[in-house]
Amino acid sequence: MYAFISGKVYSVKSDEVIVDNHGIGYRIHMSDTRKIKRDSEVFLYIYEQISEDAHTLYGFLSNEEYDLFTQLIKVKGVGCKSAITAMSMAAASDIIGAIEKSDVAFMKRLPGIGAKTASQIILDLKGKLVHSDEVSKNTSPLLTEVEQALKSLGYKNSEINPILKQLEIKDKTVDQLIKQALSLMLKAKGG
Repeated sequence: MYAFISGKVYSVKSDEVIVDNHGIGYRIHMSDTRKIKRDSEVFLYIYEQISEDAHTLYGFLSNEEYDLFTQLIKVKGVGCKSAITAMSMAAASDIIGAIEKSDVAFMKRLPGIGAKTASQIILDLKGKLVHSDEVSKNTSPLLTEVEQALKSLGYKNSEINPILKQLEIKDKTVDQLIKQALSLMLKAKGG
């Protein structure tokens, strides 16, 4: 599974980009491509959806957007297409704010989200969306990979963010950083 893709933007459409990474073009669906310019370098957090007839990549400029998307698709009745479409109409911070305020009217205005689904999203996600902006703004690609590895092991943002700040990344490989992070996690839990 992909954690991120970086490379040169080959083409940009309203809902997707093609990123050239070492001669391989990745078609990545996005909620908003207005900030991306052709021939520029880009770094995208990636969610990969695998189905019987397709492998689809969804890309996000920030970790907050990625986290919101992955939480939305866990809600019954919300698929990848409806989540990315909803996110194309409102900023991640606005959607999170609406969920936290139980603003069903705001959620219903998002395309593909009816009253029942809006209520279900609020019920399932209120209080569960953690802002990780402070870490992700200063994150190197190495730390991003470490963060994704820790998430895949079941750790939450609230556990990961303090650990990422403690890592010494100079002259370290991703594997070394993951081991260091797991060691710090163990110490934090009193082990």
